[in-house]
Amino acid sequence: MSEMDGQSCVSSMMVWTPMTKIRENRKKYKRKYRLRKDMETVEYTAGIKTCRACTKRPPEEQNFEITNIAEVFLSKLTLLRSRVDRESITGATKTFSIYYKDQTPALDLECSKEDVAKAWVAGIQHLMRARRTETIIDKRKRWISEYFHKGKNADDRLESKEAKKVLAQMNIQIKESQIDMVIQKLDKDQTGALNLDEFTQFYNDVTAREEIEELFDKYAVDGENMKVHELMQFHAKEQKVAIDAKGCGKLIEKFEPDSELKKKNILSLEGFTLYLQSAESDVFNHTHDEVYQDMTQPLSHYFIASSHNTYLLEDQIRGPSSKEGYVRALLKGCRFLELDCWDGDDGEPVIYHGYTLTSKVLFRDVIEAIGRYAFKASPYPVFLSLENHCSVVQQRALAAHMVNILGDSLCNIPATSDMQKLPSPQQLRGKIIVKNKKLKRNVAEDDVSDEDEAAETEDVEVQERVKTCKEKKKTIKLAKELSDLVNICEAVHFYSFQHSREKDMPYNISSIKEGKADSLVKDQAADFIDHTKRQLVKIYPSGAKVDSSNMDPYLYWAAGCQIVALNYQTPCDQMDLNLGLFRQNGRCGYVLKPEALRDAQTRLDTSNNIPEKYKKTLKIKVISGFQLPTPKGEGSGGSAVDPYVKVQVYGVPADCAEDGTDVVKNNGFHPVWNCDMSFPLTFPDLALVRFEVKEHDTMSDSETIGQFSLPVSSMQQGYRHVHLLSKDQEDLSPAALFIHVSLQ
Repeated sequence: MSEMDGQSCVSSMMVWTPMTKIRENRKKYKRKYRLRKDMETVEYTAGIKTCRACTKRPPEEQNFEITNIAEVFLSKLTLLRSRVDRESITGATKTFSIYYKDQTPALDLECSKEDVAKAWVAGIQHLMRARRTETIIDKRKRWISEYFHKGKNADDRLESKEAKKVLAQMNIQIKESQIDMVIQKLDKDQTGALNLDEFTQFYNDVTAREEIEELFDKYAVDGENMKVHELMQFHAKEQKVAIDAKGCGKLIEKFEPDSELKKKNILSLEGFTLYLQSAESDVFNHTHDEVYQDMTQPLSHYFIASSHNTYLLEDQIRGPSSKEGYVRALLKGCRFLELDCWDGDDGEPVIYHGYTLTSKVLFRDVIEAIGRYAFKASPYPVFLSLENHCSVVQQRALAAHMVNILGDSLCNIPATSDMQKLPSPQQLRGKIIVKNKKLKRNVAEDDVSDEDEAAETEDVEVQERVKTCKEKKKTIKLAKELSDLVNICEAVHFYSFQHSREKDMPYNISSIKEGKADSLVKDQAADFIDHTKRQLVKIYPSGAKVDSSNMDPYLYWAAGCQIVALNYQTPCDQMDLNLGLFRQNGRCGYVLKPEALRDAQTRLDTSNNIPEKYKKTLKIKVISGFQLPTPKGEGSGGSAVDPYVKVQVYGVPADCAEDGTDVVKNNGFHPVWNCDMSFPLTFPDLALVRFEVKEHDTMSDSETIGQFSLPVSSMQQGYRHVHLLSKDQEDLSPAALFIHVSLQ
């Protein structure tokens, strides 16, 4: 594909373009797509008409946001989803695919011409790049413009009623009479309505925040602007950060919107507010957006982002199986994928949740997707955990597909009897590791135990088959071709820590069920930690979780367990914590364990009696909230919300704690709490903090408005903003909490 001018492509996207949507069930749908003038949203219509009244869906559902796109690319026929009738698609370069950040199904679109598909891909990629590089000033301008254009009239203006509706959508509640007064004040050309510049000024006026103004006045001696030396004082005293005059000048250059003040090298209240709302002043330390940890230690020294039943998009009984599950997990930095493999038709193995009504997806299609997406989010190794229920013939097909599709990316480091430690993530960059049983040397084909696979499938039928086989353990025949792909991740049954010390090698990995793991963590935490210094351990959920709910991962991380397999398709508190832990270290899916959980000379029992030398106290003051969204289904406008904040700490058992603010009635736009909290930490290196904003409801469970999780080790001290995410991990900007953090 030749280089295309991104902005020209964006312009061409603003014209209605006929395309064909291709679904997994082989059906095709004629659509017309275009980019709205706000350059944020792509809208579509059904059929050949552009009249919204002719479509089945309500208008607000007939669009998708550019910010929700994870990747867009020209499709190859072999990469389209498995149920598409590949023979009916003419010309692969006329087709492009969009994968989303959230649970939205992937979109395959066929254009009339190759150049049209290329222009759309180039245009979307141009917009995505622009979003990644924009400043907070640009972002705010874009955000205000987006809402303005959604509500403006035919004259490109907002009258009083329109302005009130737009402000409510922005979670700003204000009386219409007040809006009329503002319009009279700002409406310079006396049209009775606001243009974009006037509306922007209106927004700036109503979103002024007293708590930030008080902080500004504390350091801006003249009460008007903050000079460089005053900004240095603010950082040293409040933010616990050393920054010199040159660094402060760069901040003023970046965040001061007034060009005249920028020339004088001073910061206004507006610039100071923008700075505090920016990534630089986020509670999360954004230097941790890059890989900053030592990646040369053995694999057993890292926590590894791990998924369970990766192929499922919903529940474990009737939900669909799809390669999209693997794409979504990989794009979130997941490095450990599960593939439940069963015999399929025509000699082609399939992946699905055996003995259930979940749909099936071809193993080959999943491997193709993994081949494409394995290293998009992270260069470090990916594990393929094969739960093998296939016949020998189809096991050979499994092996052939992996060899043919993954090729040189398959890990080929031999597992030798003199191996003292596992290789490092750095050594295994770009490699895919197969986890499975392995035949003994010089054996062409043999029986291996089916006990672990039966337990991990969570299928009652398979488990009962194993339990009722009294004469001998159930076994399956393992093909040499599949066995040969297994090297540094050979699955073995876990009997005891003593057995593992005497018999196991570093390349052996055991899978332990949630219930059994709970007992081991409680009674033998120190032994568990010593075990995981040398070997990998996978913890998988009990079979009772048919709704794909998740176990509490921090319980097992505290015992050094590297692989805690969670359902990535399930938004929940546990997934928030999982993504919070792996938010650090460049989201690469590998987090170096605390030294005490790696050092062979240290004997630590995290269940109790942790030495005093590790202890610290985390103090958090929840000051205020800003433009909190209204939970779905409750109408629009932030004032309808009765918010409170829950702060939870997770880690070793002694550190797990929770505190909360009072409820602020009828104010989601700018609630103020000023609530002090204190959390003694016995082992802060392993502690996570989860902020959750909830809507108070006396009649039922309080609904989550927004949340954010991060490790204590990635928290910045001082006055910080917590930029909230939805339960589905969507960015809720500008919704945020304003807090103060200290770690003593």
